[in-house]
Amino acid sequence: MAKTLYEKLFDAHVVYEAQNETPLLYIDRHLVHEVTSPQAFDGLRAHGRQVRQPGKTFATMDHNVSTQTKDINASGEMARIQMQELIKNCKEFGVELYDLNHPYQGIVHVMGPEQGLPCRG
Repeated sequence: MAKTLYEKLFDAHVVYEAQNETPLLYIDRHLVHEVTSPQAFDGLRAHGRQVRQPGKTFATMDHNVSTQTKDINASGEMARIQMQELIKNCKEFGVELYDLNHPYQGIVHVMGPEQGLPCRG
């Protein structure tokens, strides 16, 4: 039976597949933002791991950014903490950060394609 486009793309990215387990996929680019990335960086730290390919990982401040000012304090205490953690984690793990003052900073799923970061297929 013919495969769907999704199946073809999925199959092309399988790195390892064990019976009855979720396949391990190769991801071309990894786009990161301040809300969910602290847990991922903590997981790396807890297991003594590094970002495998920091040159293929890009971070931006996205969810907590004020639309009125580029002040890290403008969106409240939790937002400030999350953005500061992103700065710290990107420095520690060598990930490029498009922070509040970077011209590429923006909504992560918009900024990535605008900058040509995702790879086709």
